[in-house]
Amino acid sequence: MTTIEEFYEYCMAKKGVTESFPFDDNTLVFKVGNKMFALTGLKGWETGECSANLKCDPDYALELRAEYEAVQPGYHMSKKHWNTVACNQDLSAQQIKELIDHSYELVFKSLTKKLQKEIENFNIRC
Repeated sequence: MTTIEEFYEYCMAKKGVTESFPFDDNTLVFKVGNKMFALTGLKGWETGECSANLKCDPDYALELRAEYEAVQPGYHMSKKHWNTVACNQDLSAQQIKELIDHSYELVFKSLTKKLQKEIENFNIRC
């Protein structure tokens, strides 16, 4: 994933996703069901130091950190449940998309069944 546009479009294409800047005018946050699944600093993309924080299963997070230099404990986040993923190191664009998918699914599955159905049904009607 080489541009913020690619990252943005991939995240926004998922069901029920909203975007906001709840912390400052640099940190773009993606949520599903009002829960964060991805966040990224816009300035990093401008300077070539692009990264994103993505939620991750704790055991899988440890595996990824051991295997890839690009995957580090989540910056300013719970180190157990979040990774900071560099978008320009040793992960392919496809691998980054898979990590975004994993993060989204973890958060989506944590939502109430009612909210999951609302999100799924809303996207069917749109």
